[in-house]
Amino acid sequence: MRTFHRVLSVAIAAAVLSTPVTAAELTGTLKKIKDSGTITLGHRDSSIPFSYFGDNSRQPIGYSHDLQLKVVEAIKQELGMPDLKVRYNLVTSQTRIPLVQNGTVDLECGSTTNNIERQQQVDFSVGIFEVGTRLLTKKTSGINDFEDLKGKNVVTTAGTTSERLIKSMNAEKKMGMNVISAKDHGESFLMLESNRAVAFMMDDALLAGEMAKAKKPDDWAVVGTPQSFEIYGCMVRKGDAGFKQVVDKAISATFASGEINDIYAKWFLQPVPPKGLNLSFPMSDELKKLIANPTDKSAEQI
Repeated sequence: MRTFHRVLSVAIAAAVLSTPVTAAELTGTLKKIKDSGTITLGHRDSSIPFSYFGDNSRQPIGYSHDLQLKVVEAIKQELGMPDLKVRYNLVTSQTRIPLVQNGTVDLECGSTTNNIERQQQVDFSVGIFEVGTRLLTKKTSGINDFEDLKGKNVVTTAGTTSERLIKSMNAEKKMGMNVISAKDHGESFLMLESNRAVAFMMDDALLAGEMAKAKKPDDWAVVGTPQSFEIYGCMVRKGDAGFKQVVDKAISATFASGEINDIYAKWFLQPVPPKGLNLSFPMSDELKKLIANPTDKSAEQI
């Protein structure tokens, strides 16, 4: 009889643990999602190949977006909501943090660098990518590194860490650059392609993505000594530990299962929209380490 009761107790405990949490137990973003039946995902329109519009459907695609959908699947399980609706909300470099903070966007996975300054405003998931900040320029421009930019027009995207870095370099080294801050990566590349700037400073993986949509991709090269190494993360509202835990577990599980290798190959080693070009961007040793040992720390904290 004791054995029967013991087995019954274990069975009941297992059933309780496997039962989705109820609305009464929820707080923060998970409660918001449960009550509304909808999760709102923040995405970019031109951060190739992380988060962007690949065609005219206005449906976001990309490496970061695929990881974001893994989180959605985990939330469906966590809340017992297989029919959870997904709403998309376009964000820019300048609006992404405020829209997460004010509750418009529940989760933003794009090309957002996790750094100490931003950690005061939002919380970050475990890292999803690692990049170096470099330059995109025409192969015939004569620009090989940052010192070649003295007195030249240089473009970057407003609200990014690259903007802060290039402006700081310009002031400290008295380089006399004219730093142009474009509204998004697409506009930055347009400034470069139309010869209004000799170089575009940004994260190397994003620069590879911009090359993929150029009229003549072979005319361009990513050059220069990296000015920083940065880790991308997904943003959630600050202090929402329950929601962040679900997000982190979903991403870490994708890493541990090896699914991340297929997602990476899909976006960096195979032809991608809109032009079907292969970025040919092998996984770095830094990213391999991040996948093996997930962390929500910024590059400057590691």
